[in-house]
Amino acid sequence: MVTARLIYAIVSILLEEAAIVVVVLMGLPQLGIEMPVGALIAVMVAFAVFSVLLYRAGSQALRRKPVALSVMVGSKGKVVSPLAPIGFIKIKDELWEAESVGSKISIGKEVMVVEQDGLKLTVRLHDIGKLKTTQ
Repeated sequence: MVTARLIYAIVSILLEEAAIVVVVLMGLPQLGIEMPVGALIAVMVAFAVFSVLLYRAGSQALRRKPVALSVMVGSKGKVVSPLAPIGFIKIKDELWEAESVGSKISIGKEVMVVEQDGLKLTVRLHDIGKLKTTQ
């Protein structure tokens, strides 16, 4: 599957590069816009580098294993946007929408998941002294 995806990526990049060449060499002159060949080469190289970086990032994301939804209750995470009461938390390098049980929780605080509704989590401030959770 990786090979087919790689071939598809290479073919699509080549087609996009060809489209850039056609637009620059045929379309722009009709509008009275001239582009030096050096600038065209620079644009094509920059686009090719961007495409390779995008392909690598996408491949890396596809290889990551998703966090199982059934084990979220009881998980600990860190607040990345204020929960007032709805915001976002990070659990195992994944971003989750969350709602706080009580008051506003600020960025950087550790929270614990107490309930789950699909992809939305309900959390409370994690207090090391209190290990009791509601489910």
